[in-house]
Amino acid sequence: MAAAFVLRGLYRARPELRLPPAELLWAPRRGHRLTPADDELYQRTRISLLQREAPHAMYIDSYSSRGFMVNGNRVFGPCALLPRSVLQWNVGSHQDITEESFSLFWMLEPRIEIVVVGTGDRTERLQPQVLRAMRQRGIAVEVQDTPNACATFNFLCHEGRVTGAALIPPRGGTALTSVSQAAE
Repeated sequence: MAAAFVLRGLYRARPELRLPPAELLWAPRRGHRLTPADDELYQRTRISLLQREAPHAMYIDSYSSRGFMVNGNRVFGPCALLPRSVLQWNVGSHQDITEESFSLFWMLEPRIEIVVVGTGDRTERLQPQVLRAMRQRGIAVEVQDTPNACATFNFLCHEGRVTGAALIPPRGGTALTSVSQAAE
């Protein structure tokens, strides 16, 4: 112990006996290139990058009494729009909409935040048990007439929301109408 006190005293008294810290012995030069250690050579790093803006987001171009134009593709009859796909929806009118017909919206991952329902020419009420089932699963439902539902769906997709749509074409004799013209 006495030897430790003597060495400490010498170290403090004579600075030339001090050794520089290890990090100051070698300073990197401009041309220095870091190399991986042996254990790093055999490890792989995997990175998953999620895009901030989806280049293939769904967009309803137009609608008619026969169906819809979605991302330049014609869809005949009622359809269900999911974040990355379009499905034929087997309903004839708003009265045919049941819990079972909405089941495809709550089985998806990532979870859909809101489903926009277009009920045709007019806004119609859905059965309360259907709305309750969707609410219990944490999915909001917005019921509108089809022209407004198309515009709402496009707006929500543009905002980057995880949105689905269940659309019934309007029965009226509307020709292929652009959604942007209908909004005006």
